[in-house]
Amino acid sequence: MIVTVNKNHHAFKGHKTLLGAKYVTYGELELPLRYDIFALYNGFDWGNTTLGAQQLAFSILYQVADEEFARDNILKFTQEIVSTFNNRDWVITGFDVLKWITQNKETKVISKEKPLKEETLIKEEKKKDDNELVLKHVSVKQEKKQKSNVVKSACEELGITQKELAGILQIPEGTVSSWAVKNEIPRLGKKAIEFYTQNQKNQKVIENYKNFVKLLDN
Repeated sequence: MIVTVNKNHHAFKGHKTLLGAKYVTYGELELPLRYDIFALYNGFDWGNTTLGAQQLAFSILYQVADEEFARDNILKFTQEIVSTFNNRDWVITGFDVLKWITQNKETKVISKEKPLKEETLIKEEKKKDDNELVLKHVSVKQEKKQKSNVVKSACEELGITQKELAGILQIPEGTVSSWAVKNEIPRLGKKAIEFYTQNQKNQKVIENYKNFVKLLDN
């Protein structure tokens, strides 16, 4: 395993907004989700051992170590590190992550259990194949179902830019751009956009009513 030592000068930072959206940065840049390499959950989480927390664990380990080590140590890093992060804001340096990697890269224990019987191996392989078929089937269904782009639709309806929308939601512009490009948005982010859009519609209705009343008075 090759570890890049100079990466320990940066820090991983997590922040949860009042709306519940979660953001993680590394060296002041948004930490890549790495969903294309290892997909567990489409988003980060922490303070627990959920799939979102495991996705964060993989992304942090992959950023400092390599893919093989990250995959092999997801659960352990999640339980020992990610689950202990504060629910709102947290920081962990690249040095601390590198230190944890160094302590754990040589701790693989050789199993003393007896080899599995051939029939057991066949069952395990069949189970694996069945799971892969299910995942492929789900993926095909998702590809066929075209989702509307919430960010682009909202900007078009409100007549604003993605930068202006980011300012309204008080989140980084890069996050909104990522939502638009991937056409994937957290549930709370979607609710916030829908709430703001409906509020603007209500304001227009009120303004139109006031103008109508003025016309009647004249």
